[in-house]
Amino acid sequence: MNTAPIISKVWSFCTTLRDDGVGYGDYLEQLTYLIFLKMADEYSKPPYKRDVGVPDAYSWTSLTGLRGADLEAHYVKVLRELGQQKGMLGQIFTKAQNKITDPAKLFRLIDMVDGTKWIMLGADVKGDIYEGLLERNAEDTKSGAGQYFTPRSLIQAMVECVRPEPGKTIADPACGTGGFFLAAHDFLTDPNNYALDREQKEFLKNGTFHGNEIVAGTRRLCLMNMFLHGIGEMAGEPSVSPTDALISSPSDTVDLVLANPPFGKKSSMTFTNAEGEQETEDLTYNRQDFWATTSNKQLNFVQHIRTMLKTTGRAAIVVPDNVLFEGGAGETIRRKLLQNTDLHTILRLPTGIFYAQGVKANVIFFDNRSASKEPQTSHVWFYDYRTNVHHTLKQKPMTYAHLENFITCYNPANRHERTATWTEDTPDGRWRAYSREELLSRDKSSLDVFWLKDSSMTDLDSLPEPDMLLEEILENLGAAMENFAAVRQAS
Repeated sequence: MNTAPIISKVWSFCTTLRDDGVGYGDYLEQLTYLIFLKMADEYSKPPYKRDVGVPDAYSWTSLTGLRGADLEAHYVKVLRELGQQKGMLGQIFTKAQNKITDPAKLFRLIDMVDGTKWIMLGADVKGDIYEGLLERNAEDTKSGAGQYFTPRSLIQAMVECVRPEPGKTIADPACGTGGFFLAAHDFLTDPNNYALDREQKEFLKNGTFHGNEIVAGTRRLCLMNMFLHGIGEMAGEPSVSPTDALISSPSDTVDLVLANPPFGKKSSMTFTNAEGEQETEDLTYNRQDFWATTSNKQLNFVQHIRTMLKTTGRAAIVVPDNVLFEGGAGETIRRKLLQNTDLHTILRLPTGIFYAQGVKANVIFFDNRSASKEPQTSHVWFYDYRTNVHHTLKQKPMTYAHLENFITCYNPANRHERTATWTEDTPDGRWRAYSREELLSRDKSSLDVFWLKDSSMTDLDSLPEPDMLLEEILENLGAAMENFAAVRQAS
């Protein structure tokens, strides 16, 4: 099947709507509603004849026969009524609103969707269309969508390191649009990795993935993204919960957690005081299974993820620098990680790879362990992919190829057999290990470790190209302005 015309239509119509002020995010939401309804209609007919739970009065065919104001009015009613249904149907349409106010363009969009047999398209084609829209949406700084969009090259590298296994459960307590789930799914279905039997395929579709996403619009995109990639059933229960993962202890433990929890140090809640004014206060989670009580949501996610794991469970988490060096609760949590888990690897990431500007982040890899008096971490291996590394989103984006050397050093086939690239004779090596005792002896048990010399401080020839340098400066200025705005708002 030649899918190029379908992809071309999807993108061209998006461009048309952008001229009317409809951004990628709004277009993506409307496309989600309509493709879901169209696929439900296709599944309800022979040879499938499935009951997908869509009432006849609000089905796909109820839309295709209308035009003008009648179409717009009925579409609004369809969105409202379907949002009150149970299961995945209700989650897809939760808080749904019509963002295309021109009935003529709404009709054209419906006609475009109606002209394609969506269930006949391969999951890779549907997925590529949707993922492309998600990435364009993340690039649109006005939408703010980039905050939940982790670079796909980084996700793929993390998955390659942890190598998910068939029949094992995978979770993400802040799953955004489902990037980690889809990369793990691709890895598990790659014939070069596994030859899945029927039972394993069924478990992969309906039992492998479990997530949380509290933002209704983001959760909707995640569910649709997963569904288009062949994960979950249209009439089944959604695998992504709308609840705050940090509120309580997990009801079930999992084999693997892959996550990039939200950036920002503090959790907060807004309420109306007795005078009717809006106030914000730090939010802490008083959980008995946490090692420390703190309002730092990144530290809380690290603690929560540890509680999510089986005693043989593993985790790979993107965290900001403050998790590695912050005192108080941060020190307590780092000491507990070194004692109660095998915190075996830390990847230091460069700036310029996230849509949230100025972010300094790392990936921590650890394996859970049964309760024991003996320390579970012996050495932590660090890969410094930050010092003397320059990336920007436009001029020089980070690709999977940039992380291949880290994956080689990580040695996924047997991570217990590793060879350092740093020695006293090779001081530029980016890969080396520190013992648990060395790390505990550092101030506040800091894991904010670096050893390479920043050549830009001494060698002008090592500076990035002017265009890249300008982009870095603009990104840093943007991040500074956001921080100033946040401080001003808080005061």
